[in-house]
Amino acid sequence: MSKLGNLGARLHRGEISYDFVGKRKIWYGVSILITITAIVGLAVRGLNMGIDFQGGAVFTTSKTSVSVAQAETYAKEASGHEAVVQKLGTGGLRIQIAGMDTAKSDATKAKLATDMKVDPESINSDLVGPSWGDEIANKAWEGLGIFMVLVVIYLAIAFEWRMALAALVALIHDITITTGIYALVGFEVTPGTVIGLLTILGYSLYDTVVVFDSLKEQTKDITKQTRFTYSDIANHSINGTLVRSINTTIVALLPVAGLLFIGGGFLGAGTLNDISLSLFVGLAAGAYSSIFIATPLVADLKEAEPQMKALRKRVLAKRAQAAAEEGMAEARVGGPEGSEDAAPAVVGPRNQPAPRNRGGRGRPSGKRR
Repeated sequence: MSKLGNLGARLHRGEISYDFVGKRKIWYGVSILITITAIVGLAVRGLNMGIDFQGGAVFTTSKTSVSVAQAETYAKEASGHEAVVQKLGTGGLRIQIAGMDTAKSDATKAKLATDMKVDPESINSDLVGPSWGDEIANKAWEGLGIFMVLVVIYLAIAFEWRMALAALVALIHDITITTGIYALVGFEVTPGTVIGLLTILGYSLYDTVVVFDSLKEQTKDITKQTRFTYSDIANHSINGTLVRSINTTIVALLPVAGLLFIGGGFLGAGTLNDISLSLFVGLAAGAYSSIFIATPLVADLKEAEPQMKALRKRVLAKRAQAAAEEGMAEARVGGPEGSEDAAPAVVGPRNQPAPRNRGGRGRPSGKRR
């Protein structure tokens, strides 16, 4: 068995563990700090919404020697708006200009052709009206809202409302971090980004539900025993599924990292960034929230119940009694009986080597007649 597999087996059996639930205040603090950073990024820089959401024009040129920086300058001079320019695999350019109406697009196209020294007929233009962009944005928000409602209903039925609430908090945590990263990085938000967000929410829920299912199974009739608190079992559930969560996250992140860093960064396929960044950040945030946020939050909510408070008191009292009995047993071992056994080794002559006679044979002095 591999080292990682052996570690997973030992974690599952409870032979080793890490106290995730006991250190939950640290994880809460880290999440709050990251979330505040994301919110500040959204408030200060805002999202770079694509033309699908706010309307505009897309101009696609044939192969040209004009650089991306030059094209951005030409597009800004021609339209009066900031432009997003991407180099295509064919050698042409894709120029996106938001906030442009139909009347102005023809003049912008002609000016671009003149500045870039290309035939106007070789530039293809596509227009997206503002009303279409608003409709797309509204549909995206509706889809996200429906997804959240269905998730909460399902988890409340399959598990309980506390787990549904914890999962909802984890999902909001993941969405906030992902959108904050988009604001800080400045990547364009497109329909592909929305698809990526919905996808990573599914991955995040998968890891969370795996832990919740283990927790539900192990907490049946929990009040009938006095060995473990709810937090103890919650921590064991996290440790038991930890290696599985790590493996599934890494396997999912590898192809997404290839899209983002190789396809979008190295090869220059900028259109891949729209969906790959949301997937990459969201998958990482989802794995984090499943382990460090969702289950510890469930433990906090459950420990507030009267029956769980009573269970905690009984468990702690039993542990204190066991520790006291163990201390008394250790005291008895080191008491008078132990000192009697140790005394002859220091004083008594019986422990000294037996003397030898001249013939070379020795007898114990106590046996001599």
